Amino acid sequence: MRNLWGPYKLMLVLLLCVSVYSAAYETKTEKDIQMEKNRIQIYRENPRYWQYKGKPILLIGGSVEDNLFQIPNLKAHLELLKSVGGNYVRSTMSWVDEGDVPPFKKVGDQYDLNQWNDEFWNRFRNFITWTHEMDIIVQIEVWATFNYYREPWDANPFNPKNNSNYTAEETALPTAVNSHPTATENNFFWSVPKERNQQTVLKYQQKFVDKLLSETLQYGHVLYCMDNETSVTPAWGEYWATYIQKQAAAAGRVVETTEMWDPWDLSHEKHKATFDHPETYSFCDISQNNHQKRQRHWDNAQKIRAQLSPIRPINNIKIYGADGGRFGSTQDGLERFWRNIFGGFASARFHRPDSGVGLNKTAQAHIKSIRTITDEMDVFTCEPHNELLSNRTDNEAYAFANPGKEYAVYFPNSGSVDINLSTSKSTNTKKLTVKWLNIAKSEWIPEKEVPFSDNITLSTPTEDHWTVLIR
Repeated sequence: MRNLWGPYKLMLVLLLCVSVYSAAYETKTEKDIQMEKNRIQIYRENPRYWQYKGKPILLIGGSVEDNLFQIPNLKAHLELLKSVGGNYVRSTMSWVDEGDVPPFKKVGDQYDLNQWNDEFWNRFRNFITWTHEMDIIVQIEVWATFNYYREPWDANPFNPKNNSNYTAEETALPTAVNSHPTATENNFFWSVPKERNQQTVLKYQQKFVDKLLSETLQYGHVLYCMDNETSVTPAWGEYWATYIQKQAAAAGRVVETTEMWDPWDLSHEKHKATFDHPETYSFCDISQNNHQKRQRHWDNAQKIRAQLSPIRPINNIKIYGADGGRFGSTQDGLERFWRNIFGGFASARFHRPDSGVGLNKTAQAHIKSIRTITDEMDVFTCEPHNELLSNRTDNEAYAFANPGKEYAVYFPNSGSVDINLSTSKSTNTKKLTVKWLNIAKSEWIPEKEVPFSDNITLSTPTEDHWTVLIR
């Protein structure tokens, strides 16, 4: 019996190991399936929008800074955004402002690109964790363009004069770049194989991206944009989008990627690299259109929306405009914000001060109001429908509707327009409900019932910002 027990023992141990492995495999598979189901992804029912945790989601936001993970009191800022209905923030992987820390460790007088600065990554880790807990979607910009030019490049760890890992002679990287990023004079952005194939630099760039992905791929609330306002060759963004997709796939994940080009004119050739290549960029970001004003801002964006094929989400991570800033007034910024949502786009976020209103009191009111009215509608079945409006002047009013069911009209200022409701007519339609929202106060005024008519006139109650919901 003693001789037989040995083989039986071995068999039992092997069976136990197989059982434990199978259970672990099943658990991992279930986790992966749940992760794929719940992650931010294109909404199946209407690919102009996103879905998260299996439900469609409209992304609305504003924040005090771009590289938000670097700010003090971060959690309180995220909680404030959440309290007014926001669920969308930007994260440039940047470290140029006072109080920021870089991602690499400094050893003596120079950085070592093989060692991480724990403080940088701890800050970033907290940011990703808290946004996940609060269901706030994060749009990351992997390469913070302005970090690599002028004064920021002078102090950048990737600058060969600042690290112990490579020299200017080995890499052909400049130690000084005095021009604006639009001149594309930093070879840092030409390292990829289709350009200069500078493997020494590329190795450390990959190391940085791998570290970033190690912190984010375990979560499903992150979107990836390659750059901020880039003017470089399309080969750069294509390389990194493909690289991130492959690294994600190797980890059993799927990610959404885009690029942000610098030209303000969406018809510029550079934007075609995003619009025409869905295999590389699963969504688009048209933030630079938010330099445009009034009716032109709407028309330019609507032209792209109508032409985009296949249909994909179009994001606006930066809404420019703030009094005292360089890119239009506060009024311009508020109008752009509303036009993007009523224009049928997937997201809108106020840019940080002083290029935008960030998350100040005015921004909070408008975020709350846009969430208030869109929560009352089935946004994901609505489309921009300015053709329903008549007696309208440029920029007077904008219609967003599911004709026959519900209509919303936004007025940037006081105004009066007629709206065609003829498609709503049925044998049972006798009355309409009309409900006005004072945007600045985030308050409804009592709804009114009016007799049904093929056309009704909508006149703002006062000269404030108003939107109206008609059913």
